[in-house]
Amino acid sequence: MPNVSLLKSLARKDGATVRIFIEGSPLDVPAHMNVAAALLFAGVTACRTTPVSGSERAPFCMMGVCFDCLVEIDGAPNRQGCMTPVREGMQVRRMDGARSVA
Repeated sequence: MPNVSLLKSLARKDGATVRIFIEGSPLDVPAHMNVAAALLFAGVTACRTTPVSGSERAPFCMMGVCFDCLVEIDGAPNRQGCMTPVREGMQVRRMDGARSVA
């Protein structure tokens, strides 16, 4: 997935990266990022859709308050992307529609 985002990551001295998978596509991101930042870095502008209108929502506050960054991580739904650090092999999927209780 090409980086078409206007956001750029600050360089780290150690250059550490991890490979995560967004909707099944591999992406190498700096190891210090959270999932929401990695999505924005990859040019993914929407993390989820709303259950009523289906409109897209994107990370907004980046501090765990707004819940607009909810994603499915490694099969677990309703995870806050801005509060979850990336890790090697992580599988990230968008949330579509109503949240499940699971």
